[in-house]
Amino acid sequence: MMITEGELILKGDRVIEHVPAIADKALRINLNKNIYGTFAEIGAGQETVRHFFRAGGSSGTIAKAMSAYDKDYSDAIYGVEDDGRYVTESRLRKMLTHETRLMEERLNREKHPDKLFFSYANTVATIDFAKQFKGHGWVGIKFQIDPTEDYNEIILHIRFKENDSKLQQETLGALGVNLIYGAFYKHKDPKKLLKYLYDHLDKDQLEIDTINFSGPSFKDVDNRLMSLQLVKNGMTDAVMFGPDGNNVLPAAVLYKKNILALRGSFRPVTKVNMDMYEKSLEMFVQEKKVEKENTLVVFEITLSNLRSEGEIDERDFMDRAELLCSLGQTVMISNFQEYYKVVEYFSEYTKARMGLAMGVSNLIDIFDEKYYRHLSGGILEAFGKLFYRDLKVFLYPMEENGEIINSQNLKVHPRMKELYKFFAYNGKVLDITDFDKDHLKIFSREVLKMISKGKSGWEDMLPEGIAELIKKNNLFGFGEKKQLEEV
Repeated sequence: MMITEGELILKGDRVIEHVPAIADKALRINLNKNIYGTFAEIGAGQETVRHFFRAGGSSGTIAKAMSAYDKDYSDAIYGVEDDGRYVTESRLRKMLTHETRLMEERLNREKHPDKLFFSYANTVATIDFAKQFKGHGWVGIKFQIDPTEDYNEIILHIRFKENDSKLQQETLGALGVNLIYGAFYKHKDPKKLLKYLYDHLDKDQLEIDTINFSGPSFKDVDNRLMSLQLVKNGMTDAVMFGPDGNNVLPAAVLYKKNILALRGSFRPVTKVNMDMYEKSLEMFVQEKKVEKENTLVVFEITLSNLRSEGEIDERDFMDRAELLCSLGQTVMISNFQEYYKVVEYFSEYTKARMGLAMGVSNLIDIFDEKYYRHLSGGILEAFGKLFYRDLKVFLYPMEENGEIINSQNLKVHPRMKELYKFFAYNGKVLDITDFDKDHLKIFSREVLKMISKGKSGWEDMLPEGIAELIKKNNLFGFGEKKQLEEV
């Protein structure tokens, strides 16, 4: 709690973290005699730097402020982009690199031995005139904490949610100040730095869907873990990692793609998961409206599947992501509990045919009314959103009492029986018939129990190379029992 001189503390007072005003943050930066840098803002006015001009004392902070709005001018300064676009990560990185280089060239280090140089940049597109496209942008800072060390870097992608360009500009300005302030004063705790980006902002104003930290101050930061924080904090609905394990921008990889999604706990990923993936993909690419070379497979884990006793188990998350990426897969972590929300999310980026691969038990759950009580139209509204799109469900069977259960003999609630028949008979649900029957006996939860109890035999239930990774890196608690025994 912030206590001023002479202020009384009453019994029952709660501790409240003081959040400096945007103007106070800008003033603190300005009054630091060592922080010195440049601002380059394209697309929404010089919204960030004006806070520093207005705060006072900016002459000791601002080396240069500029906006290269004309495309030819921008190309002359930063170079031409291969794809001809300007609101891209590539453009932002070129801006940061160029402005940092100029600062080093033009300011004598011997004359300014203690200066902490920085370059702040953004390239954004605000809402269009027709209000069809709300806008997005890239924002970043390259900065020093020690004049003798290399530069650190924080780069993030934002999506505007407001319906007025002036409001979006104001939001961008506040975000920029929060980023610069956080870079210098909160860099030792990146998780808190993320939260501070929303100081004096609301999540209804702005979405941050990608962030990457690099440099000496962030050498121990795992950017996948930072992405998890974005979802955990409600800053975005979903984040994605490429097969190399690095963060990727969802819009960049999903745009106009034929998407096949597999939802699961993948704790750990098993042979049945990979069999479902391989067989559903074979069927999906045979669809008339699907182009094999334009198809993206996404392994999705919902946030509810990352929780352990009410809190997100971050180590557990890292284990799952690491294994899936090692198999060359693209991973998505989402806030979506219901399947129709996943489809709605994908539909923001593509109108091409999509597919969902799932097991019988998952499909039965979809037809459970209790999941849709919050919707005014109940299950009918959810199914309208789910199947109205160009979507197919690829159903992997299960074995129950020696019987193979598929779309033809699965049992849903009697009230849902006719609704299920409608979608099944209209070709929305397709059975995966070419499957390995031995895989039906494999369950992730059983594998996990065997690992935790130190039993053998679980290795054969996993894809090639996964058991070795689990043992080598002590994933999912492997080795913990042995270590306890040794102690």
